[in-house]
Amino acid sequence: MILIADSGSSKTDWRIIHKDGKISQHRGVGFNPYYMTSEEMALQLREDFLVNAVDEIGQVFFYGAGCSAPDRKEEVKQALLSLFPSAEIAIDHDLSAAARATCGHKPGIACILGTGSNSCDYDGKEIIDTRPAAGYILGDEGGGAFIGKRFLIDFIHEEMPQNIREAAIERFHFSQNIIQDHVYRQPFPSRYMASFCKFISEHKSDPYCYGLFYSSFMAFFDKHVCKYKDYQNKPVNFVGSIAYYNGDILRKAALDRGIQASIIIENPIAGLTLYHQELL
Repeated sequence: MILIADSGSSKTDWRIIHKDGKISQHRGVGFNPYYMTSEEMALQLREDFLVNAVDEIGQVFFYGAGCSAPDRKEEVKQALLSLFPSAEIAIDHDLSAAARATCGHKPGIACILGTGSNSCDYDGKEIIDTRPAAGYILGDEGGGAFIGKRFLIDFIHEEMPQNIREAAIERFHFSQNIIQDHVYRQPFPSRYMASFCKFISEHKSDPYCYGLFYSSFMAFFDKHVCKYKDYQNKPVNFVGSIAYYNGDILRKAALDRGIQASIIIENPIAGLTLYHQELL
């Protein structure tokens, strides 16, 4: 059997392709080697559902956040080997997952627009070019943390429409001090900032909220997609909640930049399953 995983810091989507072609799935805990040791990951794996299928797994394809550097990949591999000692294990990062899930075996540009953002140029087999992913402080244009940060800055400086400001106060009961405490003193500030995107999306009929998404997507295109060779003649695909739930604005921004926005999905696991099935 083949085990496929798409993992982030908060959750992991698992798919098993059985010998008879049937597929089973499970959503479990997240793994990120930047924040967890190999031993901690192995312990969580044993507490998850996978222990019941150990002896039948022959191949594992694990795609995860934080799995770009060789040493991080090795930590995840060792954690999986502790549970699947006889399986062939391949570790890759979430950008490869986005490319394979959306482009399959065809060339294209694959983008991640979730809490953060990332992109790559894909030739149908391998990633051939990427743009710098500078993180939520220096980059992540088009991602949830980037959009949420702009929203919070506008709130602090009272540079948003009064009706949106009042709705935000009623919804979140926050102030400048509360915001700064979360951003500068609490863990996972990028998640905190991205958490406001649901509110912004709910109010995107308001020109201000619509503009936050639109201008952020434009910034992403300008700093990332438009710098790939021949980008106007390639399908540009997207993975992530920000892209998926605001696809109407994303497609409009793409059209205005001469970009062919094609596939937009929330999670890559279904596309990854199809990709690996085609390799059987």
